[in-house]
Order: sequence, then structure tokens, then C-alpha cells
Amino acid sequence: MRAARLIVALTASTLVACTPLPEKKADGLPDGSLNVTTTTQLSLPPRPRELRLDDVDPCAVLSAEQRTQLSLDNPPGAYVEPGFGNARACTMRSNISGNVVRLALVTVEGVGVWLSENAQVDARSTAVAGFPALIVRTPGLEEMCTVEVDVAEGQFLDVMFRDGGNKARMKQDFLCEGAQRTAEAAVAGLLQRG
Repeated sequence: MRAARLIVALTASTLVACTPLPEKKADGLPDGSLNVTTTTQLSLPPRPRELRLDDVDPCAVLSAEQRTQLSLDNPPGAYVEPGFGNARACTMRSNISGNVVRLALVTVEGVGVWLSENAQVDARSTAVAGFPALIVRTPGLEEMCTVEVDVAEGQFLDVMFRDGGNKARMKQDFLCEGAQRTAEAAVAGLLQRG
């Protein structure tokens, strides 16, 4: 039950934070409203070790040098993400690319929440610095992509990469590549912490 509530909260949080209202078609339904995708059951390999997120500052995960390499030239801003069980989160924007990155340190649920059929997302397995991870695309939200990294039992690192309102819309494949690069840098930063 807790996982179902978290999925609903995650989806609602993402929708509110990142989505303009869809235009209605002649039948009165929003575009894409019938395009629901559910995940197939995936199993993730074991993680190489535990990287606990309990006492981590989300805005300190990426060093200044890493942020420069990722073109994140605005100062990071910390906040609490209620959609992730009040996870500590940090958002960073790039004036260079116009993209926005969010890191959320989820400590109330494991990455398996994204594998539930209730998640209604397209989740594909990948690896980030040797840790099992998922690339998650949410139907109807093509302006963003997330990578969810299984860092510890009952915890995961959420990395969202989204278009920050660029004139030319970025393809979701590009956004997923950005999320993957950012996730690699974030896990490297967590590993350096010990």
C-alpha cells in the first residue's frame, strides 16, 4: 500500500511540476490521454555495495567541477520534494543548454516502486557506475526523463533531466542521455564521500 501511495505521489508531483496542461481534442479528451503504458516485470542485478543517502546533502552530491562539466552554471537550490516522501532534493539549471536537473534522495522506498504495474511508466534497466538503475519515461511527459539508481536497500537516487523551456524542443532520447550522464556523475560523487 505504501508503494502505491508513493507511485501516485511521484506521478502527481512530476505532472504538477513539469507539465503544461494538454490541449483538448475534439472528443474532449486531452492529447495522449489514452496512451497508458505499464512496465513489464524487470529484475535488477544486485548492487555492488550500499550507498546510504540518510545524511547526504543533495546539493553537495555534484562537485562544482562536475556541475561545470555538466554545464549546470546556476547555483543549486535545495528543497523538500513531498512527492517522494519529503525527500531532500536539489535543482540545478543550465543557462548554456536551458536544461534543468533535479536530484532527489529517496529514503522511504526502494527503486522497485518503478517496477510496479501501478507505476504506469516505461522503465528499462541500465547500470550507473556499476549500480543497477532504471531509465524511466512517463507517457505524456516527453519533455523529461529520469534515471532511478538503486543505491541502498529501501533507498534510491532520482535524477530528473528536463527541458527548461528551450525554443527548440529537445528529443526525449537526448534528455535520457543527459539524465544518465548526470546520474553517473552523482554516483561518482556519492562514492567519493565513502
